[in-house]
Amino acid sequence: MTREELKRKLGQRIVELRLKKGWSQADLERACAKDRQAIEKIENGKVNSTLFTLLEIANALEISLSKLVDLA
Repeated sequence: MTREELKRKLGQRIVELRLKKGWSQADLERACAKDRQAIEKIENGKVNSTLFTLLEIANALEISLSKLVDLA
């Protein structure tokens, strides 16, 4: 898997989990104290997120980091 594929798949996973909670990007933004543009870039696979940012998103979604990055 290339870096670009990984970023895209991770972004899709975040969208999937966010929608499962019935949340908008704004809801996720508020829950993890990130701005909307940051969430949008992560979900669209435009940035290489830090591990800490992914942990913040996982915590906001009330899931483990391992569940967030389970891309299988």
